[in-house]
Amino acid sequence: MLIGSDRLLRRLCCLIVISITGVFGASCSAPQPAAVTDRDQPPSRRLQTHRVSSGETLFSIAWRHGIDYRQLAHHNNISEPFTIYPGQTLRLDVSASGAASAPASATAQAPSRTTAASPPATSSAPPRSENRTASRATSSPPALVSGSPDWHWPAKGRIISAFGASTGLNQGIDIDGELGEPVIAAASGQVVYAGSGLRGYGNLLIIKHNDTYLSAYAHNDRLLKSEGDNVKAGEQVAEMGSSGVNKVKLHFEIRREGRPVDPIRYLPKR
Repeated sequence: MLIGSDRLLRRLCCLIVISITGVFGASCSAPQPAAVTDRDQPPSRRLQTHRVSSGETLFSIAWRHGIDYRQLAHHNNISEPFTIYPGQTLRLDVSASGAASAPASATAQAPSRTTAASPPATSSAPPRSENRTASRATSSPPALVSGSPDWHWPAKGRIISAFGASTGLNQGIDIDGELGEPVIAAASGQVVYAGSGLRGYGNLLIIKHNDTYLSAYAHNDRLLKSEGDNVKAGEQVAEMGSSGVNKVKLHFEIRREGRPVDPIRYLPKR
């Protein structure tokens, strides 16, 4: 009888354990909250305004946000020479507004950097920039052409990073070189930005070639040209360096109507 009772007791214990296991198993198999993952901001949440900081130009702001400088100026009712001031708020919703490009000028205009002066007081309309500074052009403005400029290589080195704007990895090309090697203007034009205010570019030059094309030369050790200077194709504009990065190289970009394009499509074959 004791043996039979022991068997019965063991069976009852097994049934209890199975029942408890089933309850916990059911609770564990219940749907769990989905993991939270980071996603890109939808287009509607992209930056809609930019607050101007000291040292910025309209061209550098347009470059930073991938906007055609003419549309940015037209949308914010800013006329040449595109003077802006610290604290001014620029609207970036150019495409949403449907604003057309500002009329193309016949000659290049030197950009005006932000000034320390306060904007003029207005009662209702948004504040407008004032033409406080004169052009710094050191010679007659270069002739502008409607088509693509006659491009030259901006440095002698080999390409170490190719264009990849579609993936967001590289909006230009990187060219290898040694510290102090010449960086030359890829085409004739006028310097519209010279400084280190754009994060990730180091010491940067932006040259306007015509109303369609601009080019940029980043990570320089020393800039040899200033805003407003006119340059010729093949003229040295900077010395190669590693500002903003840990390797000596030239980061070179071409923008067509504000958008990055593959420089290899425009540069001559070596």
